[in-house]
Amino acid sequence: MSEWLDHSVIVDVNVPVETSWNLWCDLEQMPKWMKWIDSVRIPPETPDLSEWKLASRGLEFTWRSKITNLVEYQIIQWEAIDGLPNKGAIRFYDRKEGQSSVKLTVSYAIPAIIKWMDGLFLGRLVEATLQSDLNRFRDYAQTHHQPPAV
Repeated sequence: MSEWLDHSVIVDVNVPVETSWNLWCDLEQMPKWMKWIDSVRIPPETPDLSEWKLASRGLEFTWRSKITNLVEYQIIQWEAIDGLPNKGAIRFYDRKEGQSSVKLTVSYAIPAIIKWMDGLFLGRLVEATLQSDLNRFRDYAQTHHQPPAV
C-alpha cells in the first residue's frame, strides 16, 4: 500500500512571468536547474508525453508523464502515466512589472512503511532539494534573461 507525500516551494524571480513560463515549458532544459533530474526527453511521435529520468547517489528512476492541465502563464499540471508515481503543478504569478513568482508542488507515492519509518527525514530532504532547484531556476532565469532593448 502506498502513501502520497506532497511538497510545495515558491521563489520570486526578477523576470517577467512570460520568461518564467517559457523556461518551464521547455522541459528538456529542466536538468539545468533541477539537481535530481538527469534528463527529460520529448518523443517526436508523442509530443504530449515526456520521458523523465531521476538519478541521485546511485539510484535511478524513470517515468513517463502527461500534462493534464495547461493555462498559459498560470499553471502546468502533470501526472505520471507509468514508472515512478508522481504528479504536481507549477504555478506562475505575475508580480509587479518585470517580476514573477513560481510555485512548484510535487506529490509522489511511497510505500506506507517508509512514510511511517522515515517520512519526516525524507520529506525534509525532498523539500530542501525542491527549494534549491527553484533557487537555481531563479538564478538561471535572471542570468539568461535579456531585458528588451529600450
